[in-house]
Amino acid sequence: MMRSMYSGVSGLRIHQTKMDVIGNNIANVNTVGFKSSRVTFSEVFSQTIQGASGASENTGGRNPMQIGLGSSISSVDIDMGEGAAQRTDNPLDLKIEGDGFFVVSDITGNKFTRAGAFRIDEAGNLVTPEGLNVMGWKADQATGEVQKGQVEPIQILNPVNLYSEPSATENITLSGNININDTQLSDPNGVPFTANFYDSLGYRYTAEYRITNLPLANENQFTITLTDAGITDADGNVGVATGLAPIAQIIEFDPATGKIIAGPDTFDMTNLVTPFSTFSTMSVDFGDLTLFAGNTTLEAISGDINGIGSGNQAGSISGFEVGGDGKVIGRYTNGQTKLLGQIVVAAFQNPAGLQKVGSNLFVATTNSGDFDGLGQDITSRGGSFNSGVLEMSNVDLSREFTEMITTQRGFQANSRIITSSDELLQELVNLKR
Repeated sequence: MMRSMYSGVSGLRIHQTKMDVIGNNIANVNTVGFKSSRVTFSEVFSQTIQGASGASENTGGRNPMQIGLGSSISSVDIDMGEGAAQRTDNPLDLKIEGDGFFVVSDITGNKFTRAGAFRIDEAGNLVTPEGLNVMGWKADQATGEVQKGQVEPIQILNPVNLYSEPSATENITLSGNININDTQLSDPNGVPFTANFYDSLGYRYTAEYRITNLPLANENQFTITLTDAGITDADGNVGVATGLAPIAQIIEFDPATGKIIAGPDTFDMTNLVTPFSTFSTMSVDFGDLTLFAGNTTLEAISGDINGIGSGNQAGSISGFEVGGDGKVIGRYTNGQTKLLGQIVVAAFQNPAGLQKVGSNLFVATTNSGDFDGLGQDITSRGGSFNSGVLEMSNVDLSREFTEMITTQRGFQANSRIITSSDELLQELVNLKR
């Protein structure tokens, strides 16, 4: 009689535990990166009333006779299924597409999360809302590549990353057309054009050139002469470079095609001296010049045809973005970009073996596998980061409501076992009367 009552009590307990898990799942239906849990039951050991016996000549075999003694919790499992995407358009919100966890850290050590709602603190660190540092690989400023190794806090706005260093102009591309009948070409002042370039300190110069066909005898040859150069400092003051001497270069066209066939490879700037810098040479590409009919139009652009070697002034950071591979790219006011670091992921043999510690965080356990301290490039596992998107909770409300109904019915049925057993005991007591 009492066995049924205690079985009912065990049923009440496990169904109450299951309802607790369901309640927590539903409470976190809108929690970023939340992973729902489920409860499974198992029977408690059974009391054997009579053991099994084999068949003999006179009797057949008999099965064992057992009475179960209730049920217990078998497991509370974490569902590591990926949640749906929620678009936020915040560049610091990241969603992991695929397996893996963000690595975050505080004074107690590394922890792991799927919730990518990050922000920048006053020191320029990329952190979680609770202030844990997001970990990854730092960038080598000398090589512009990430340094793979032990994970470190990603500091986006450290003093080194706040500014982009200037660089001198190395290449100039000259394009346009020269009309051989343009009378201005025979004038000593020629046809003027300008070229802008930077020195190694980021000071911007405007060099003035003229192109003439004097005093050359070949009408398909022209002289390009550097006539003046101006410099603009940080305050907008314009001055004239000192020690400037005319620099002349000769170019020649094929009269049959109107295309350039001869020209210098460089502008020799060794005798251009300013109060700030000295110059060497800049490579120049004359390949886009033509000798066709039409207007004479000349344009000098800093950099080669791909914009490489154009030079730039110093710049301050104006924004940043996180690529699909986790690389954080800084954008600067001078048009340059710079790699600031790379966010990595941690992978585990058994992600469901991780232990929840609150605030959407997990820690490694002996059954999840250890974190190697290095992390992985997310693309090495076929995954990627999605910027401006968060991973939503993977709670399925339809399933939770169904589980809630069956759990309530199970609890109700077990309570009836207790009340019915109590009524039987009451009848037994009444036999004395």
